[in-house]
Amino acid sequence: MYKYDEFDRTFIDERVAQFRGQVARRLSGELTEDQFKPLRLQNGLYLQLHAYMLRIAVPYGVLSSAQLRRMAFVARKYDRGFGHFTTRQNLQFNWIKLEEIPDAMAALAEVELHGLQTSGNCIRNVTSDQFAGAAADEIEDPRVWCEIIRQWSTLHPEFSFLPRKFKIAVTGSVHDRAAVKVHDIGLRMVRNGDGRTGFEVIVGGGLGRTPFIGKTIRGFLPKEDLLSYLEAILRVYNQYGRRDNIYKARIKILVHERGVEQLRADVEQEFAAIRDGALKLPQAAVDEIAAHFAAPAFETLTNEPRELAMARMAEPGFARWHRANVAAHRQPGYAIVNLSLKPEGGAPGDATAEQMEAVADLADAYSFGEARVTHEQNLVFAHVRQKDLPDLWRKLEVTGLATPNIGHITDIIACPGLDFCALANARSIPVAQALTRRFADLKRVHDIGPLTLNISGCINACGHHHVGQIGLLGVDKNGEEFYQISIGGNATEDAVLSTLIGPAVPYDRVVDAVEEIVNAYLDLRHDGETFLSAWRRLGLAPFKERVYAAA
Repeated sequence: MYKYDEFDRTFIDERVAQFRGQVARRLSGELTEDQFKPLRLQNGLYLQLHAYMLRIAVPYGVLSSAQLRRMAFVARKYDRGFGHFTTRQNLQFNWIKLEEIPDAMAALAEVELHGLQTSGNCIRNVTSDQFAGAAADEIEDPRVWCEIIRQWSTLHPEFSFLPRKFKIAVTGSVHDRAAVKVHDIGLRMVRNGDGRTGFEVIVGGGLGRTPFIGKTIRGFLPKEDLLSYLEAILRVYNQYGRRDNIYKARIKILVHERGVEQLRADVEQEFAAIRDGALKLPQAAVDEIAAHFAAPAFETLTNEPRELAMARMAEPGFARWHRANVAAHRQPGYAIVNLSLKPEGGAPGDATAEQMEAVADLADAYSFGEARVTHEQNLVFAHVRQKDLPDLWRKLEVTGLATPNIGHITDIIACPGLDFCALANARSIPVAQALTRRFADLKRVHDIGPLTLNISGCINACGHHHVGQIGLLGVDKNGEEFYQISIGGNATEDAVLSTLIGPAVPYDRVVDAVEEIVNAYLDLRHDGETFLSAWRRLGLAPFKERVYAAA
């Protein structure tokens, strides 16, 4: 992973000292909350319903074991003993005291962690594929390019006060695990007819109040032109993006209103003027950053070692976990392991300080001292020897991180909702907890098969409900919590928005409604047909009928 140089460390230390002074002035009354707000947001500090929340950037989702241990320390000393991993591959501390935040930030800075650009109208934390550098279907490691984008975008003088927050995701694989089509800019690594690798550039995706799937404005962009082209897009957005209406300020609205052809022409014109300037990437600079992401010291191994085969035959629990939570690795004899943060009755994405420390220890023992955060709010060990999988599974079982549900109905994405967020209309966490209890039978979960379920507590869609195969959106009706239900969303390379099935259902019926949808699928599916395939074949009617007939 990328390691800070002396400039990076000095810069972060200076920002911590600066923010310490700002906090002191707020506590003394020299600054009002309104005056303090833009200062705290620049450092990732929010004021939620009950307390301040500190959001920590995890660039492209990569964490060292030392960073995990420091997060655990902060969770235990300054919070309530846990942290919350988000869909932006970040970590949030939800109960932190204002007077203690500078000390917490100083502790995090010692291991190269901070909250810069995790809030505000700037380029946010750049996200990527959690399997980067390990995926069997990878064209090229996207983390190199994420780091280049991170360095270019951090405190960019022209793009620190954009019309609205701006999100970039990069994938290097054929199968999109980074949801690039629902970002302001999505970058997908591709090969052209000559075998060169470059980027497909997708612009104008996003969820929230007005969801859109992004549109391709360049089918192939040479890698050396990446920063110049991104600069051109951001300049066009900065010039034409709406600043008079917060609901129309995202680039997705600009693409919609201006039209993709006109936007492409605007960007290409700006790009032509700067293409051969200072932002053209020299290969030496790329190589220097790429060296930080060199493959670890893999052993020469063969697939399906004896230990693995025996454990799969002897232990049904291990076999179930292996089938659901383990993915193919490009290196023979290795595997990618998903650690589920979605236990029965748990809050999706939460990890205790003890679990973070356990993950750090296991990362050192089994995965070269590194863990990844996924946009589905889980963790990943990217490089595990296949022969170590049985031992790792047993230890994950002890920590509560071995629920075999990755990609299944209880692997729920959920925002913090009304339990924490001042913007929310309804609770997300209790609904997710109730659903994991309703579908606690793992045999049933695996019989249902792949099915994503996403929950948002308000129209801002932090739970990505628009791209869940089943999506729930909390709404307020005269002070009562209701939930709109939509079906058929997908965030991968075939991204599509879900379809609303009908009127919102009340809080005490939403879990039953989800079960009716699942039962309709089970009754009507063909052999081997996934939920998404069945939805595409059957359409809305049978699911809608089942939900409202049960009302």
